[in-house]
Amino acid sequence: LHMGKTMKEDLTVVVKYIKQLYPPEFNVFSTYAELYHNYFASEAKKNAESHLEDKDIYLLLSWVHNIYPKDMRKDHVLAEELEKVKLGSLLPSSLSKKLEMKYLDSEEATIKNSLSRCLDKEVQRWKEDKEPEKLNGHFQSELLAIFVIQSIYSGQKRAKDISAAVGEELSHRLWKELPAFLQSYKDAFEDFKERSKKHRYYKPIMIANINNCWNFR
Repeated sequence: LHMGKTMKEDLTVVVKYIKQLYPPEFNVFSTYAELYHNYFASEAKKNAESHLEDKDIYLLLSWVHNIYPKDMRKDHVLAEELEKVKLGSLLPSSLSKKLEMKYLDSEEATIKNSLSRCLDKEVQRWKEDKEPEKLNGHFQSELLAIFVIQSIYSGQKRAKDISAAVGEELSHRLWKELPAFLQSYKDAFEDFKERSKKHRYYKPIMIANINNCWNFR
């Protein structure tokens, strides 16, 4: 963040005040821009090749795909001059792809584990001696559906915020996870139906889970 801010502020000063003090053939702005870019890119590459936490991978990919090319290089003061310099990306394509795969694997595993834990808690609630909550007068087991839908939607949005391609790839992966989760949910529910017919709130729990179908659809 400090590097990006410094680069943006300094290049703005070059455009507004320094460039016109030199003859055009000196290409003063290009010189400054290339030096800043090369240093920034070398630091990004060094970070990309080190051990990064998941949140750091996300931040670095955000810089590569979004913050650097869109927020910095499309800045209204700098855009025209930077267009002439053709600086390229902060990371080599191969290294960027490697980081994207790490991010996608991690995000997919995190969401999958989160859904599994949520289902375990839901099944545990069925076993408790408590009536399901009502929403607008109807029994609902709504927490499960809301959590699952929000988890998938949030994961898709985070990935799409990096780039459309990364968002599409994660969506493709999650649309394989969702049927697997729903099958686990169905199996758990079928097991409850068979084993818990004498449960005090058997019928309300059944109704609540049937009402879940609308949310999942």
